[in-house]
This record gives sequence, C-alpha cells and structure tokens, in this order.
Amino acid sequence: MAIAVLNALDNARTQWYHVTAIVIAGMGFFTDAYDLFCITAVSKLLGRLYYFNPDSEKPGKLPTNVNNAVTGVALIGTLSGQLVFGWLGDKLGRKKVYGITLIMMVICAICSGISFGHSPEGVIGSLCFFRFWLGFGIGGDYPLSATIMSEYANKKTRGAFIAAVFAMQGVGIIFAGLVSMIVSKIFLVYNDAPPYNGGEFDRVFSTQPNADYMWRIVLMLGALPALLTYYWRMKMPETARYTALIVGNGKQAAMDMEQVLDIEIEADQAQLAQLKAANNYKLFSIEFWNRHGLNLIGTSTTWFLLDIAFYSQNLTQKDIFPAMGLVNKDVDVNALREVFETSRAMFVIALVGTFPGYWFTVFLIEKLGRFIIQLVGFFMMSVFMLIIGIKYEYLKNDNKWLFAVLYGLTFFFANFGPNSTTFVLPAELFPTRLRSTCHAISAASGKAGAMVGAFGIQSYTLKGSTSTIKRAMMILAATNMLGFLFTFLVTETKGRSLEEISGEDGSENGTENYHHKTTFNAGRLSISSRSGSTGNRTN
Repeated sequence: MAIAVLNALDNARTQWYHVTAIVIAGMGFFTDAYDLFCITAVSKLLGRLYYFNPDSEKPGKLPTNVNNAVTGVALIGTLSGQLVFGWLGDKLGRKKVYGITLIMMVICAICSGISFGHSPEGVIGSLCFFRFWLGFGIGGDYPLSATIMSEYANKKTRGAFIAAVFAMQGVGIIFAGLVSMIVSKIFLVYNDAPPYNGGEFDRVFSTQPNADYMWRIVLMLGALPALLTYYWRMKMPETARYTALIVGNGKQAAMDMEQVLDIEIEADQAQLAQLKAANNYKLFSIEFWNRHGLNLIGTSTTWFLLDIAFYSQNLTQKDIFPAMGLVNKDVDVNALREVFETSRAMFVIALVGTFPGYWFTVFLIEKLGRFIIQLVGFFMMSVFMLIIGIKYEYLKNDNKWLFAVLYGLTFFFANFGPNSTTFVLPAELFPTRLRSTCHAISAASGKAGAMVGAFGIQSYTLKGSTSTIKRAMMILAATNMLGFLFTFLVTETKGRSLEEISGEDGSENGTENYHHKTTFNAGRLSISSRSGSTGNRTN
C-alpha cells in the first residue's frame, strides 16, 4: 500500500534539513557520551581527595563498591530513562518528550558538580544521586533521537543518517578526554605539587586542594552542549510517520514536512486509515511476536553483549593505561598530573581508535549493510581481546606499542561494528506504533550489559593485577563471540522503506519473511532470504 506522504519521505533527495536534524539529534549524543565518560577521567582523583590514608604507600583510591557506584549509577539511570521515555515517545509523540530529556541533562550535569557536605559519604552520595537522574535524561535520548532520524530520512541514506547521529558519541568521548586534559593542565600550571612518593610530607601535598574544583568543572561543562541545542530541538516538527500512522492526520503530516523539506506531498487520508487499522496490534500480543519477536530478541541480546565489552573498555581503560605505558604509575605523579595523563591517554585512544570507527560505519553502512558490519565487528573484537588476554604479560612487559595498537583496534571495530549497528537496527525493524518502545527495550538491554561491565568486569580490572585483567579480557572475547552468533537473529534493512521492513504496508517482505539463513557455497559465506517467493539475496 503506497502512501503519498511516506513515499515522498522515502524518495526525497538529501536536503539541508536532513543535515540540520543530524546535528540537532547528534548534539544530544555528544552530551550523552561526554557526561557518561568524563567520570572515567576524574574517578581516580576522587579517591585521592576523599579516601586518602597517610599511612598507605599508595594514593587514596575509591573502594571497589564506591568506584562501581560512581561510574555505574548513571547507567542505571540511563536504563530507566530509556524504558520510560521510549514508551512515552510512542504514546505522546516524539517531539513532546524530546525537550524534557535535554532539560534533565542540563540541570543534572550542573548539579553533579554540587555536593552536600564535605565528607566522603556526602560528596559521593550527592554525586551518585544527580548522576542517576542525569543518566535518566540521557536514556531518553537513545530511542527518541534514533526514531526521529529514521522517520525523517529517505530509504537510501537512512542508515548513514542514523549512524551519523550516533557518531557524535565518538566526538563526545574525544571531548570528555580533551576537556579533562585542558582543565587539569590549567589547574596543574597554577597548582603544581610533588609526586606521591617524593618525600616524607609529599603524600599529603601531592593532592592539591584546588583539585576539588577541577573535577566539578569538568562534570558541569557537560550541561553546555545540551543547553545550546534546546531551542533548535523545540523547533523540530513531529515526524510525519507518527502524525500520519499513529495520530491518523495525513494532512498535518504533509503540511509539517512541506515546511522543512522542499517537497510537495498529497494527503491520502483514506489509505492512512486502512493502514492504521491493519497495524493496531500491541507489544504484548501474539501478532507482534509472530511478526517481530525474533528481531526484538536479536536486537536486545546483541546490544546487551556488545555493551558488556564496550563499557568495560571505556570505564576500565584508566586501570589498563599504566600497563600500556601511556601513563606513569600513580605513586610517581601528583593528583592533577594523574588526571592530565589519564585524560590525555583517553583522548589519544578515542581519536585514533574510537572516532574513525564511527565514521567508517557512516560511509560504508549503505554499501556493506548493517548485518555484515555487525558480524565482522563482533568477530574482530573477539579476536583482538583474546590475543590481549592470552599474551597480556608479553604485551605489558615487552611490547607496549603493540598492546596500544591491539587495544585501539578493539575500539575501532566496536564502532565500525556493533556499537553503531545495534543503535541503527532497532530504529528500522519495528512498526511506527512501537518503534520508540522497541528501540528503548533494545537500548535498555544494552545498558544492562553496561552495568555488567561497570559492576562486574570493572571489579576484575580495578586492582590492576595481571591475572584478573587477563581473565577480564577473555570473558569479553567470549561475550563478543556470543554477540556474533546472536546477530543471525536480526534482519538486513538496507535500501527498504520502514513500512516494507516492518510489514506495515501489507507487503510480503516484512521482517517475518526476511530473516537470514546462512549457507556455505564453495567456501563463501552467503546470507539469503527465507522467503522462497522473492529470491532476494544479501551478500
């Protein structure tokens, strides 16, 4: 069933408004990544400031449970926010709840730098409280940004546009390291101090009192990009697909899109009413699970398994940097110098490993397809992490440069791989009525995996011992291989309209007839459609 307003969107040429929408939605992900990952740069400083023991030969360190709470509480908030705002996005509309997420991020990022009292309990408790609600706002941005971009885009460039929105996460990770590095360097210039093991009184003086302001400034700066984006986000119209297919107002959908896109659209009200009536099933219905159940299991499990590895990498890199020789030992530097070196290492790894992977996905996703990129990414991550786990002593002691290269490649193939595609696929596979909710379920599964990384894997790496880091790397290699296998539950979406993918248009090529099967033909892996009538193949 061809609906004029939807057909016009699918075939519209790429216009300036598409670029504007990418920037507006992408700035939310820039903020998300900055807020979630800047804590990695300053968490060791919190240990020096609030858990200092003058009798210890090592600087103050956050206890394992406190460290896990500080770095992981935002992930709990994110999971909760994804489910709540994802559901609201389908019930109330994408635009109505889109601004609320930014307001929460601005307020809570500022409040993250404010603490009640001066005791460790007061500071850490208030930090965790506000970072939970910061994560709650961040969580809403995942399903809403992905859904809005998928519903605005044309079918030829939709994957690249959604991936470009998500690629701003890479920019946010870079800026988390860059801003922390700049701010710590400024403080270091005016507040130099001896290293921790420099002399009798140096254990006390190695932690500069003004460093207590430094970490607060870094966290509070996360409010700035969200604040700058708010006005433009509120000017975006509701997506035409929501207005047409859910509200049932084809005329308003046509008017909204004509205002922002240089196209003329006819309103097919009668056809819209038919299409809406034919797709009025709910999430917890037999019809939904017959049509989309395997895809939802596939998107949820792959995102869960990916985020165990991805967030473990990002949250624990501060513990692995010393083994790679990218930073000095904690006893050989003062507090601000440690932040500077950790931030610098984060920045370098993100710039040469993390960032390029996102944009390889943007430029190649419409050529290679989501399925192949995800498969290859999971496989390569598994290989590199297994090598690091097996040869950890050799890499740590005899070949630090190779260690850095292998570690950087795991980031590259995470982002030129499942970290991008697990975000793209749930925005395309599901019907308009449930698209935001299903993306939220998939994303929340991912954050559950991230919590496994924050509260589980991080416990292995926090002590920095060789045996525990080796074990952690091997566990992550295994989870990535599981992600490789579960990828076969999802469907390739390249080049098809959202309504064709989900079966909303009544076509026979919906997701229930388009799952992959694998065959080996003369030693070559091929992926083919289960639908015997169409003969379609995706290689």
